Amino acid sequence: MSEDDDLDDRPSKSLRKRQSSDLQALGEQLIELSASELEALPLPENLRDAVELARRITAHGGLYRQKQYIGKLMRKIDAEPIRAALAARKEHGRVAALRFRRVEQWRDRLLTEGAGTIEALRAETNAEFDVDALARLVERARAERAREQPPHATRELFRMLREILGEA
Repeated sequence: MSEDDDLDDRPSKSLRKRQSSDLQALGEQLIELSASELEALPLPENLRDAVELARRITAHGGLYRQKQYIGKLMRKIDAEPIRAALAARKEHGRVAALRFRRVEQWRDRLLTEGAGTIEALRAETNAEFDVDALARLVERARAERAREQPPHATRELFRMLREILGEA
């Protein structure tokens, strides 16, 4: 095997730079996490310490150098478990937002469309719930909106819908 063959097997300088930048960006995402989220990730101790130090640095130049150092540490470890954990965290947040939006949509439908919506809710969810209590709560929430009062019943309706839809 010749020396030229060895050079062909190595990644290009551009590719190495892109990979390095990606790892540094991943390290910067770690800085943004809360302490409990960071603790849940599978990080080597020296990387965890570097991330915690970066959170305490306020000087722009010092923070820049610390981020570069974190990128250097990231190149020495397998970053895939960290990527997977951050992706799972992001997905969890997306799913939670979708569930929240679903509850909001049902609440708004109940407040605007009327009694037939309760039957539609029952048909969609197949959940057992007190239809009369829900109807009374919807009427209280409508009355609050009409009188421009604080939305106590509307919030209570939201909580009840979270339970009905299994989003609690």
